[in-house]
Amino acid sequence: MKVMIRKSERGFSVYVPKKDLEEPIVGAENDALWGGIVTLKNGWRLGLPEMPADTRLPVTVEAKKLSGDA
Repeated sequence: MKVMIRKSERGFSVYVPKKDLEEPIVGAENDALWGGIVTLKNGWRLGLPEMPADTRLPVTVEAKKLSGDA
């Protein structure tokens, strides 16, 4: 699924356009986010693609939903 990742003063968040859903990232497998699994506040786990650590945000990427409802 396509998601947009952005950073604010409160941290990283993920916006899912098809669901009109924005959730903060509460956990990340890798410090740089990319190439690992992130956990959203609503419990969803998303696998993010490999990207350079200095990727400019906001950015739209193809993420894989690993668990969660809806």
